[in-house]
Amino acid sequence: MSGATKLDLKREFRELYGCGRDPAIVEVPELSFLMIDGTGDPNTSEQYRAALEALFSVSYTLKFTVRRAPAGFDYAVMPLEGLWSAPDGSGVLTSERPDWNWTSMIAQPDEITSEMVAAAIVAAERKRELQAAAKLRLERFHEGPAAQLMHVGPYAQEGPNIARLHAFITAEGYAPAGRHHEIYLGDPRRSAPEKLRTIIRQPVTRP
Repeated sequence: MSGATKLDLKREFRELYGCGRDPAIVEVPELSFLMIDGTGDPNTSEQYRAALEALFSVSYTLKFTVRRAPAGFDYAVMPLEGLWSAPDGSGVLTSERPDWNWTSMIAQPDEITSEMVAAAIVAAERKRELQAAAKLRLERFHEGPAAQLMHVGPYAQEGPNIARLHAFITAEGYAPAGRHHEIYLGDPRRSAPEKLRTIIRQPVTRP
């Protein structure tokens, strides 16, 4: 790719990153993600804070490294996503936050390799200490069919929309299959809580 080329995965997969407030079924293809796992309440966990710091620092380091390369290209860093589950198999609505298992992740262009990630981790850690950087990994993730909708408002008020999504899944003849998935299109540090936009997604299967 030439240096003038800019990838926009959000635009390429606009159906996955720009849904409406009404539930819909989508087919999610296999994509590449920078991922990190952890456990605990995201509102209070130091582990979660450190994970996001490492995830964003390395993602932006990758972007700028690739853009400066002789045969490089430019691309927009994708939004934060999270997979959520409870160890006992209960849903996020009924389990306690400190018990949640999470995988935080950011989609990457297919051209990004594990070797590039390793080099970006080294470069990012030269600028600041990243406690969780060693736990990052590049992984292909294929979600397949899923139901999703857009939640607008505080994260703590997602409950009714999660319930509505699951009612839609049942009404359409599907069953939940896989981890609760959220895509954070807003920045809670810069947006008012009532204006935050979050895609709520649930992988499905035919019973």
